[in-house]
Amino acid sequence: MDSAISDATIPEAASPAGAVPLGVEPLRPRQALRSTADNGLKIVIVGGFGVGKTTMVRSVSEIRPLNTEETMTKAGEAVDDTHGIAGKSATTVAFDFGRITLDARNVLYLFGAPGQERFWFLWDRLFSGTLGAVVLVDTRRLADSWYAIDRLEHHGTPFVVACNDFGGPEHTPEQIRAALDLPDAIPLVFCDARSRESSKQVLISLVQHLQTAALSSNRPSLQPSPLSQTPEPTP
Repeated sequence: MDSAISDATIPEAASPAGAVPLGVEPLRPRQALRSTADNGLKIVIVGGFGVGKTTMVRSVSEIRPLNTEETMTKAGEAVDDTHGIAGKSATTVAFDFGRITLDARNVLYLFGAPGQERFWFLWDRLFSGTLGAVVLVDTRRLADSWYAIDRLEHHGTPFVVACNDFGGPEHTPEQIRAALDLPDAIPLVFCDARSRESSKQVLISLVQHLQTAALSSNRPSLQPSPLSQTPEPTP
């Protein structure tokens, strides 16, 4: 799935499910960043190995994304757990980068983190200055997402969980929340990372979650003011 190509760049007739050509970069016109843009907002997409992080960055970025994919070799078989993703032929070795222009002054930068355990040391640096995160999961391998959720909670980074569609057995939201020990306050959405529109909806869910969290933190306390509890002066 990490090597699939966005539906925005390949005609439907040429890209049936499961038959998307590998190693083909999306062909998109170059879009220069406006000189008025002065606010860069950073979002990180994390998750287990092969859950579709590269695919999501590719599908939703307005520019041709920066990818650091390399062909998987025999030497990596003893290092990376490919259980459940035996057909995967390429892997991210640093991070993916994409961009979305929100308006004349605000730009969204997307970073896709590598999922292999040997690259987890990069995550803490990627989380620095992050506005929020998307935890992308494969419901066939939910345990692979535990570390991502743990690190985000450790950093206090707001996040949403997005279940990528791999056509496996269906699970109810309640079952997924129970498996991930996910609080009700954290949004859980379903998506197809190959679809630009679907990936956009995941980012919209994250922004809405960030807005809700910001409003909650700025809500005035309902506790009485200390001044109102000051005793009357003694006559």
